[in-house]
Amino acid sequence: MFDISLIESGGPLMWPLLGLSLLGFVFFLERTLFLHKGQIRTQSFVGGIKNLVRKRRLLEALTVCEETPGPTPRVVRAALLNHDKAEQRMRLAVQEAALIEIPVLERRISTIGAVAKVAPILGLLGTVVAILQAFSRMQGEGAYANAGVFSGYIAEALITSATGLAISIMAYLAHHFLAGRVRALVHDM
Repeated sequence: MFDISLIESGGPLMWPLLGLSLLGFVFFLERTLFLHKGQIRTQSFVGGIKNLVRKRRLLEALTVCEETPGPTPRVVRAALLNHDKAEQRMRLAVQEAALIEIPVLERRISTIGAVAKVAPILGLLGTVVAILQAFSRMQGEGAYANAGVFSGYIAEALITSATGLAISIMAYLAHHFLAGRVRALVHDM
């Protein structure tokens, strides 16, 4: 189960770190599900559309594109809607459709990248705050300072640093995974 004493041992900056990790996890989960929903068997989809077009069943091909989720069917739909135009116009319509789809695929992935960059900095801030508190306390107690109190602050500093680094590593891996999924979907388009 979840142990709240670790958060309390890490000091006040553990709560923003926990919030940051939760934000990154929610965005990762949402993007993973969204990208999975948009993934189709492109080869068989395009093969089916080609078959319908060969049979001159354009309306049915457009219906299949509208009923199939994901960015590739929308790009294919743009090509079908412009099939009677010049090749240059059809290419332009396909490129415009792809340019609309790519930002939708990439949405929130940069936020996960920002979590990967901010988490270790926030952990470092927690470390600096804990060390400053330790030295302030040591200075206040003078020659009779208790080493146990000082070690408690050092533990707090290390916990915030380790937490920030752990969150950063996970967010970086999530960002890398999702960016790869987006590249694969763009390649399919």
